[in-house]
Amino acid sequence: MTQSAPQGVVLQVCPLLESLEQALATHHDTVRLAEQPDPSAYLAEHGHEVVAAVTSARVGVSDELMDALPKLRAIVHFGVGYETTDVARARARGIDVSNTPDVLTDCVADLAVGALIDVLRRLAAADRYVRRGEWTPGGYPLSAKVSGKRVGILGLGRIGRAIARRLEGFDAELSYHSRNPVEGVPYRYAASPVELAEGADVLVIATSGGAATRGLVGADVLAALGPDGYLVNIARGSVVDEPALVSALTEGRIAGAALDVFADEPNVPAPLLGLDSVLLLPHIASATRETREAMGELTFRNLHTFLTEGRLVTPVPEVAGS
Repeated sequence: MTQSAPQGVVLQVCPLLESLEQALATHHDTVRLAEQPDPSAYLAEHGHEVVAAVTSARVGVSDELMDALPKLRAIVHFGVGYETTDVARARARGIDVSNTPDVLTDCVADLAVGALIDVLRRLAAADRYVRRGEWTPGGYPLSAKVSGKRVGILGLGRIGRAIARRLEGFDAELSYHSRNPVEGVPYRYAASPVELAEGADVLVIATSGGAATRGLVGADVLAALGPDGYLVNIARGSVVDEPALVSALTEGRIAGAALDVFADEPNVPAPLLGLDSVLLLPHIASATRETREAMGELTFRNLHTFLTEGRLVTPVPEVAGS
């Protein structure tokens, strides 16, 4: 929605990129909530002055915080995700919501393909093998070929399509499942996540997080993927039934997994730590200098444009699909 440009305080909800924090402090009346001696007391006394909140995709704006800001008119996310904010609730109160799509697509897709190659070829595990001084001729176990694999992509949005384009270079046989078929793509559409997994050697999760996709990849999907199948998750940990995944990996009911996200970050299930069949990454899919700076610039443009023109540059779509 577009409205008149509001005047008031900008609330920085959590620590953000240094260059973004500097821009916020330089150009707008910004208060860093985490630096307040008593954040609750600050909100009680000054919450009515806040017209915009800037937050990260991981933190969002809770219902409690939203209620403490009666004149809030915009929630600006640093990151493509926004499931940590109740967008429907915000909109019902006349609050606009933005995120930072597109600018991180390439890096997330790059990492997804890199993680896929790593877990199939066991690269990180091979590195550990060499560093332990265990290298003997013929001693390291054979791994799986990447080229020509059947890859199913769960969520064919911007990132999913970017992953697919990259995998075309590996002669991958590509299929996908999204809420609805995507027009203009040559990949096979699967009617369900189970059907997608049944026809795939590798299942790549690129769907959005939130209530609609929570536990979407459960024991049934993992069983369909099977003992020779691999899982790659660069989306959100909530999309996967994590206990079911841990069981499948430790019992050898799937061959391996590359995981950049987890259900309770930064906590990683202990049984996974000793498995060479699993690549564990600390949620770094978009963590390049170039992409983070681009995310910061877009976050600032969203905020600045809202406060000067009453509109967001990249508002969250009314119906967010994968």
